[in-house]
Amino acid sequence: QVQFVESGGGLVQPGGSLRLSCAASGFTLDYYAIGWFRQALGKEREGVSCISTSVGITYYADSVKGRFTISRDNAKNTVYLQMNSLKPEDTGVYYCHAPRFDSWGPGTQVTVSS
Repeated sequence: QVQFVESGGGLVQPGGSLRLSCAASGFTLDYYAIGWFRQALGKEREGVSCISTSVGITYYADSVKGRFTISRDNAKNTVYLQMNSLKPEDTGVYYCHAPRFDSWGPGTQVTVSS
């Protein structure tokens, strides 16, 4: 059974940093592209960043480019999202997801506020 468990969210002041982790299970991470998505209250879920398989090609939404960095540790079946220079508009629930599968995790809440 494919599962994702996100962690690392919290409350941070504008300009601060957080590192999100996503532990994947039920499949071998290095064979699949995987990404981070977020959903703000009252808004649709949007893609934030994704990373390809072993080649490691990355994609970032314009709104986070230069501030967020996605990485993966295939040995730990874990994907990370380093978030720097956080802004209030980054607030939302963050999810990791591999498009090849239907499963979504519970997400982790990120709140950027002074």
